[in-house]
Amino acid sequence: MAGTQLARNVVLDGDCIERMASLPEKSVDLIFADPPYNLQLAGELHRPDNSKVDAVDDEWDRFDGFKAYDDFTHAWLKAARRVMKDDAGLWVIGSYHNIYRVGAILQDLGFWILNDVVWRKSNPMPNFKGKRFTNAHETLLWCAKSSESRYTFNYHAMKALNEDLQMRSDWVIPLCTGDERLKNSRGEKVHPTQKPEALLHRVILSSTNPGDVVLDPFFGTGTSGAVAKMLGRSYIGIERDSDYRAAAEKRLSRVRTADAQSLEITGEKRAEPRIPFGWLVERRLLAPGDLVWGPRRRWSAKVRADGTLSSDRAKGSIHKVGAEVQGAPACNGWTFWHIDVEGSLIPIDVLRQKLRAELV
Repeated sequence: MAGTQLARNVVLDGDCIERMASLPEKSVDLIFADPPYNLQLAGELHRPDNSKVDAVDDEWDRFDGFKAYDDFTHAWLKAARRVMKDDAGLWVIGSYHNIYRVGAILQDLGFWILNDVVWRKSNPMPNFKGKRFTNAHETLLWCAKSSESRYTFNYHAMKALNEDLQMRSDWVIPLCTGDERLKNSRGEKVHPTQKPEALLHRVILSSTNPGDVVLDPFFGTGTSGAVAKMLGRSYIGIERDSDYRAAAEKRLSRVRTADAQSLEITGEKRAEPRIPFGWLVERRLLAPGDLVWGPRRRWSAKVRADGTLSSDRAKGSIHKVGAEVQGAPACNGWTFWHIDVEGSLIPIDVLRQKLRAELV
């Protein structure tokens, strides 16, 4: 639909396939989808004390067999693919009941699966009948639109989130409980499969940037929208159930977006502007003849007019001289060399960051 303007930060009423067909082509940056799982439940489930388990038995999770479910999955994924930008990402969450069928259809449609992420629930519901293992995880498929897509992945932010360790594909996060779980006036769950915000925080932070548009075609009570808004992203939700929609809109009205500085994330060093050491000399942040110091003042070198250093052992770049004075094979001169500021040693990298800030 050429010329159609994309409405942002809205919850749309209606069928997800029809609603996605009304959105502009190649208009969203990320889709998070929590579709019906087609649980195929037969009869009620009770705890050992004979109390009834609040299981998912809603009409929206019922299909007339696997073919009907496959046809539905193919239709909504095809509609989703149309509205995704070429470099957009897609996350689909499911259980063993449906995720393998969804995965096959994703590949049939040309999506490129990047990871299958296991959400391991730290507080899963027990298997009350004692006839199977406790079902303690769900699976998320993270996909690019094609193998050529330049999808967003904030690797360094995920590493920082994980105490500077590379983020793995098994995530231990508790089920949505306590104050986060939305309840109606009777104290009942508004939605049986409300996802925890912690899960969506990781999804959205990892694969979008501030200002991106996140579409959720199965919006429910709006967890994806709430997290997207908090993180400075725009959201579009599609939900046909009026009760879910009302709960989501009330929830979203209470969410506040963090300030721009708080939304900054750890980026890739290579993405930052390159600053040669000589620029510090040109800009008089350092002057020819100034001394720079190694850690604990064990070494010193003199700044030269051409942006090199001179010590009693070597002459050359900040990296070369740093390595030579230590007798090391290599050295990061930006963190090795320091300047004296009122008796305290400050890494020269501080001066580099000052120049970088001026270039942004």
